[in-house]
Amino acid sequence: MSELDQPGAPARRTLLHVLGGAGILAALSARHGAALAQGASGAQIVIDNFTFAPTPLAVSKGSTVTWVNHDDIPHSIVCPKLNLHSHAMDTDGTYANRFDRPGTYDYMCGLHPHMKGRIVVT
Repeated sequence: MSELDQPGAPARRTLLHVLGGAGILAALSARHGAALAQGASGAQIVIDNFTFAPTPLAVSKGSTVTWVNHDDIPHSIVCPKLNLHSHAMDTDGTYANRFDRPGTYDYMCGLHPHMKGRIVVT
């Protein structure tokens, strides 16, 4: 008896196709929703493998920038021009700052000064 002849095989296959399609739609919807939310509330900088991305980051005046640490060690944000010093962010920790004045803002990790980034506010 082949797999196709077994009782319930077509129903199982149909269910797997439906669930797989629903999973793909859910993932696309979540991704699209995140992009919409990010555009509405500000921008995000990801910390991963001892780097900031994207850098430079261009944002409009009044935008909130959120740093998200995806490394498995702590990082912090230091921006001398703004006298900004964040807390140490553990894995998946975040820190946010609103940029109300146009300008170029260089920042670095307070724990790893070789990590540098830039935000340009227009």
